[in-house]
Amino acid sequence: MIKVILVDDQAMVREALAALLELSGSVKVIAQAKNGVEALEIIGKLAPSEAEVLLTDIEMPQMDGLTLAENVRRSYPHLKVCIVTTFGRAGYVQRALSAGAKGFLVKDAPSKDLVSALEQIQKGIRVVDPALALDALSLPASPLTEREKDILLAFEKLGTVSEVAAELFLSAGTVRNHVSNIIAKTHAKNRAEATRIARENGWL
Repeated sequence: MIKVILVDDQAMVREALAALLELSGSVKVIAQAKNGVEALEIIGKLAPSEAEVLLTDIEMPQMDGLTLAENVRRSYPHLKVCIVTTFGRAGYVQRALSAGAKGFLVKDAPSKDLVSALEQIQKGIRVVDPALALDALSLPASPLTEREKDILLAFEKLGTVSEVAAELFLSAGTVRNHVSNIIAKTHAKNRAEATRIARENGWL
């Protein structure tokens, strides 16, 4: 029996997926969380033997699945991470594997394929959707620095340069310089297009 922690911000999707996994007879969903912050709180209260695989979505509030995977790798290396998401982007695959994830699957895969993947991940075998794996191998690594990613993410929440500068403790001029670099690196016409390109490639 594979002991799984399931993380997804959509309650209906999370509960349906938990039910499907348990119907297989091979998986026991021992806990559910709605985001990475809640998942880490749950993991911190468990003994290492109580959970084997963390099955998580990517795009969630407070802490996304990729950041969660990085935290798990650092603090709970006994726990194997599998990403299962609607957003099958090659850039996400690269980031997930760099974050220590052992699996990357899309939600439209048959449930039997997910159970099979979890069985392999439990044994330490890495499992990645084949089509996405090929795309990831041909995709260039993200050209953006961590600071440039922070700035694009901040602009998604805040509207002006001054607001982003205050949020990140930078000067307005520094933020503008970073935005210029981001636009150049992504070959975009403006900041909005740069953000779209970064999202589509899974760099954010």
